[in-house]
Formats: sequence, structure tokens, C-alpha cells
Amino acid sequence: MKKYIVFSVLSMCMVFSYAQIDRSNPPKPGPAPEINLKEPARFELNNGLKVMVVENHKLPRVSMHLTIDNPPILQGKKAGVADLTSSLLGKGSKTISKEDFYEEVDFLGASIGIGDQSASASCLSKYFPRILELMADAALNPNFTQEEFDKEKDRILTGIKSEEKDVSAIATRVQLALAYGQNHPYGEITTEATVNSVTLADVEQHYRSYFVPANAYLVILGDVDYETAKELVTTYFTPWSKATPPTFSYAKPADAQYNQINFVDMPNAVQSEVAVQNITELQMKDEDYLAALLANRILGGGSQARLFKNLREDKAYTYGSYSGIRANKYSPMRFNAYAQVRNAVTDSSVVQILKEIDSIGKHPVSKEELANAKAKYAGNFVMALEKPETVANYALNIQTEGLPSDFYKTYLERIDAITIEDVQKAAQKYFSTSNARIVVTGKGSEVLENLENVSLNGKKVPVLYYDAYASKTEKPDYSTPLPEGVTVTSILEKYMEAIGGKSKLENVESYALTAEAEMQGMTLELEMKKTSSYQFMQDIKVMGNSVQKQVLDGDKGYAMAQGQRKDLTPEEIERIKEESAAFPELHYLAAGNITVEGIEPVGDKKAYKLKITENKHCYYDVETGLKLQEVSIEDVQGQAMTNTLAFDDYQEVSGIKFPFKMTQIFGPQNFEFMVKEIKVNEGVSPADFE
Repeated sequence: MKKYIVFSVLSMCMVFSYAQIDRSNPPKPGPAPEINLKEPARFELNNGLKVMVVENHKLPRVSMHLTIDNPPILQGKKAGVADLTSSLLGKGSKTISKEDFYEEVDFLGASIGIGDQSASASCLSKYFPRILELMADAALNPNFTQEEFDKEKDRILTGIKSEEKDVSAIATRVQLALAYGQNHPYGEITTEATVNSVTLADVEQHYRSYFVPANAYLVILGDVDYETAKELVTTYFTPWSKATPPTFSYAKPADAQYNQINFVDMPNAVQSEVAVQNITELQMKDEDYLAALLANRILGGGSQARLFKNLREDKAYTYGSYSGIRANKYSPMRFNAYAQVRNAVTDSSVVQILKEIDSIGKHPVSKEELANAKAKYAGNFVMALEKPETVANYALNIQTEGLPSDFYKTYLERIDAITIEDVQKAAQKYFSTSNARIVVTGKGSEVLENLENVSLNGKKVPVLYYDAYASKTEKPDYSTPLPEGVTVTSILEKYMEAIGGKSKLENVESYALTAEAEMQGMTLELEMKKTSSYQFMQDIKVMGNSVQKQVLDGDKGYAMAQGQRKDLTPEEIERIKEESAAFPELHYLAAGNITVEGIEPVGDKKAYKLKITENKHCYYDVETGLKLQEVSIEDVQGQAMTNTLAFDDYQEVSGIKFPFKMTQIFGPQNFEFMVKEIKVNEGVSPADFE
């Protein structure tokens, strides 16, 4: 089975259309409109709970949101206790069982969710009194049981286990740990050891300590009147005992002392996760808060931003590159610019991201860039005003962030007043290329050599090495020598012997395969047929309807997509011919241009790496001889993309072992095809290739 199996499926996810808009005569901007926000009605209980009620009678619905505005909580050796607490809340209470609680909420067509620092609910307005009562009861009188604790603990441990080889999850974990430090709430790492150290008593203590009303805000929005809401909240939340959370200190995050690349080796990575980050101190109440948002928007805030245009549209390194800046009143936060890129361009991507960060601080942005960024923020702000919950959220922000009362009333006016100079100053203040921490998570055997030669402003950027848990480690050693006598021929012959023997493979004149995969909640049905005479048919269906079909019959063929038929070009015919062979290794034996490039890790296995062509490599298990994966570079709409097809779960059919699990990774797309049936030398007729 070849990468061509689902290559055509990917094109279904990559068709873009662009509206043609005349931008030659942009309209002249008018004055910023005055924003009139309705003030919520407020009251406060004796225990410290602050309540805001926003009446909106357009629809017969009510929503409730409880937010506990505590400083970030350091869990330390009990990391995971917050997640366990959240998972145990909202499962009934001491007065109502979990089953009865769920049944009643479902019967009323409502929803209730409770976390270790929050609670929310929504319902029809006629059920508001009961749903508010249920939410308060579940939040204030949780029924923590050992049985539920054990279930949730096992679930979290399973999740941690599943991330052991998840490159994106590990990249995010290490980026946060290195930015904030592992002794900071935003940088600490939850592991099997820390979760296993948590007991039910720890959960109960965490709840008692931090689920308290001192910093709590309850926002009620919708078809409800203020007096009714006040009476019900007073009734159900007055029993909440007055208390304040414990205070503690933790290390303040700091930038790296100098520009450096922090590399995490992931042998199973098919692309690199790159993040350039530094620490910022930004709060919503700061005068340059909006200027910082605009600077980030211009740099990496979307498809019109500089990072996206450079790394995707110009260089074709990635599907997208973005940046993010965060405001927080409790702690310094990180700014980061990031992308998932092809292995071959990992070092180049780092250079280009640094270049764009450096440029926005050194050179003024254009008038057009600033105008577009302002328009985007103004448009989002105006659209948000159409949602009733916006009033409540804005009121909560003013209360919790220490904002002036007219912060949102003058929002558009202040956006409009930001100058090019303001944006440049914000970029200089919050984006750094003098003490940047460049975190790269990827396949070291393919990217490290070039990464070690990255330079910025004429200075080579040093590389430091970390493991998957952000601990310093030694540089990976990829110098595994080939055992004596290992050649292209010996590797290919071992593979063929492992799956059934060369003679059996040569006797295969045809085979038929059916498989299934999931895509965005839909089932993809794959039917493939091949013969030894350069005949190939692949049909991909969704809900029984063919969406992509390709047929090759010798030197002619066609492709069909959504009912449109197109004859294959000579180049396409030659490419599909390569994929039409049931066992291409039979042809590889006779080829004289294949070379052994060494031994490399593939997941937790070691594999011989064979260079088939300039753009294609195959990997064979050193121990078993089985083929583990194929990696190739494909041209998609002018972009060179890495395409990986991994093989697993080999099963015997007619004396030959075939992979019954094939995982295709192509950019952000991941398809896991499970083979349903394979027929050897049957189930294929000439009519299949007409």
C-alpha cells in the first residue's frame, strides 16, 4: 500500500476560493461611533459573592456563569489535583445522586458544568429557578466519592499515557515549562507520578481551599428580572461559607539570558514544532495594551499577517504561522510566534520568524497594515456587541481587571487613535530577538545539523537540549553504525522474507483491498485494486457516494472528483505506475540508484533508512525487517509538503503479511485507515480499470 492511498483525499481539504473585491478606492473612515453599553444590575452577598444581572428578554433563555478570580494555583508535587477536582464536580451533590442529577438536567433541556474555579449553566427561563438551585447545590455541596475519584484518575492517567508520543502535546508542554519554569503554575508539568500522588483527601482540601466566594463573581444573563434573580441567588448562595483562598509565592518568569535554541528530540516527528517566545508584562489596564494587540495582529494575527504571508504564501514552509500575546494581572506571560513546518526547512523557518519579529520592532509598519489591523479589531468589537453576553463579559472585565468604567465605551475611539509609532513602540517593548527562547520539537536526525548553524545578526545561536519533560539532557547521538554486511539487497530481502518470501510475492498477479478511516466525523470508504500489469483503481466514498476515483490501465487513465472527469497527464501516469505495484520492493532490487542512509529511530524502533529517490525514503525495522513507514515530499498547489505513511498491525492473507493499519500524516491532516478485507489473486476483473 502506498502513500497514494489517501493522497487525493487531502486535496478535498485544500481547495480555496477568493472573492474578487475592488480595493483600489477604499472608503474614507468616519469618526469612531459612540458605544452605549447597558450597565448590569449588581448586588453582593455577605460572604463576598458579587452578582451581576443583565436582563435580555428577546429569547426565553437564561445563562449563569460563576467565575472565581483567584491567582494561578501552584499544585507542585500534586500536579493534577485541579483537573481531578474539576472532573469530580458537577456529578450530583450530597442531596441528589449523579444519575438523578443528570436525568433531571437532561429532562429540562438544560446544561450544567462545574470546574474547580468556575460553574456555568443554561436553560429555558421557566426552569431558571430549578437550574440555579441545582447548579448551586452541585457546586457548594459536592459528593466526592472514592469510586468516582478512581475512575477519573484512571481517565487522566490514560490521557497522559496517550501523549507520550504526541509531538504537539509535548512541544506545548516544554514550551510552557521553559517559558515559566516548572515551579510556576503555568509551567508545571502533570505526570503519572504527580497524579498518582493525589488522594481523595487532596481533592477535598483543594476544593475547600480554592472554591471560596472571596473572589467570586456570578453573572446571570437573559430572560429574567433582577428582583427574582436576587431573591434566588440570596437563597441558594448564602450558605456558601465566607472564606479567602490561601496565598503563596512562586518564581517570577524571566527571559533567557541570551538567544538560544532549546531542542527536544522526537524521533517519530514528521514535522517540526517551532516556537519563538519571550516573557512580557502586559495588563489590560496598561496604556499600550491596545497598541500591543495591533502589533501582534500585524505580525502574526491571521492570514493577512506578516508571518503567514512569509512562511506560507512566500516560502511555502507551512500551512500557517501565527503569534500570540497575553495579558494577565497576576503574572508575566509569554509572547510566542509559532509554526508547524517541514523537517527540511526547520532551520530556515526559525530564521524567518526571527527576521519578522526583528523587523516589526526596527521598522515602522505601513499605513495599510495598521488600517487593516484596526478594521479587524473594530469589526470584531462591533460584532461582539450583538451578543447579549458581551455586556456581561465586559462588565466582569471592568470589575476584575481594574479597568476604567469607560474602557469599552471609548474602545473604538482609542483604537482609532493608535499611531504607527505606538505600534512600533509596543513591538519593541513586548517582542524580543535579543533574549528569545526558540523551542524546536522535532526529529533531530533530520533537522539538528542545520539548526546548529542558525545565525542571527551575524552570531550563531547556541543549541541546548531538553527531554520531553523540559529537563536538560545531552545532545542526541545518531552515529549508529551499520552492521557489517548490511546492504540495500539484504534489507529488501529481509523485508520480503518477513512478509512471506520473494517467490510468493512474485506469484501475486492482483489484489483487492477495502479499508475505512474517519474524517471530520464522517467515514471514508476506500476500495483499491491492483494488478501486475500496471493496472490501478482507487475509489474513495463518503456515505456510499464516490468523491475521488483514479483509474490506470497501462499507459492511459483518468481521475474523477465530484463528478468531474479528467484524463491523466503523462507525468501523472508515470507516478501512479510507481504506486500500482503490489510490492515495489521487487523492483527496488533491480534498481541501481537506491542507497542505505543509516539507522534511524521510528517511534520506539530502530529502522534502516533507504533513499529511494530524492523525494522518497523507506524505513525497515532492524529487528523484524517489516516496513515501518514511507516519507516523501509532495508538491501541493505549489507547496512542498512532507507526506508520511506509517504501517502497522501486519496480518497474513494467502500466506503474505499485509499491514492492516495505515496512518497517513500530511501537514495537519491525519488519517488512520483500518483495512477491512484483502483478497489476493481474486476479486479483480478488467472491468475495474475501464
